[in-house]
Amino acid sequence: MDIKELQDVAAQVRRDIIRMVHGAKSGHPGGSLGCADFLTALYFQIMDIDPEHFTREGQGEDMFFLSNGHITPVLYSVMARRGYFPIPELATFRKLHTRLQGHPTPVEGLPGIRIASGSLGQGLSVAIGAALAKTANKDPHLVFALTGDGELQEGQIWEAVMFAGAKKVDNLIVTVDNNGKQIDGPTDQVCNLGRLRTKFEANDWLVLEMDGNDMKKCVQTLTLAKTLAHNRKPIAIIMKTEMGKGVDFMEGTHKWHGSAPNDEQAAAALAQLPETLGDY
Repeated sequence: MDIKELQDVAAQVRRDIIRMVHGAKSGHPGGSLGCADFLTALYFQIMDIDPEHFTREGQGEDMFFLSNGHITPVLYSVMARRGYFPIPELATFRKLHTRLQGHPTPVEGLPGIRIASGSLGQGLSVAIGAALAKTANKDPHLVFALTGDGELQEGQIWEAVMFAGAKKVDNLIVTVDNNGKQIDGPTDQVCNLGRLRTKFEANDWLVLEMDGNDMKKCVQTLTLAKTLAHNRKPIAIIMKTEMGKGVDFMEGTHKWHGSAPNDEQAAAALAQLPETLGDY
């Protein structure tokens, strides 16, 4: 896909997010909207994947782990649009007996989901395990993971960071959604994260930075990260995003981290988001 086609997918994904969370009357729209460009680029342009023949083992393809598991609206939309499961199933988000739980779970058998996540801090450790398994199996494919910046306040994250650097897990690319906000407020007020780049580099990671709401930069930076892999260092991408990106009244505040829009708010949000691929 070219950049315009990827932007069209991301625009539709943002519509899906609003409609899913509004329909369920619960969910996490803020971080989902902020990560729509990144996950669209990752699934539609960057990763070598085979949605029609998904396996939990992931041998012979790239793998992705969502550590900040609460932003399932964006993940489910991207996966459905990429062909992992039928797009109309998005309408079942957070409904009784759905495969599209509020946090991802493999128990429901949803293609594309390999682990349960949402208990923050755990996904990076699992991604490292998957990367080590690929090395042991002589599989040259890569493992990608996404974490939230508020999630980096969990101690397990830094144990994993130290381990990956010390063991030179160089088939791993981890992106930090650095939107500066979490459920209780700005991250620098809840628990300041300090100099993230310096922390990763001190643990022998290669660090890149990018604007996660610029599709061209997402594609360029992720492509660069792939070329730098297998070089005896794990890779971290510190990604600047805007929580609630694309909806003016959701941007610039943490209040939409985990709040569903009412009918009027959903209509106002959808009026700002173009329907590019057709609603489910």
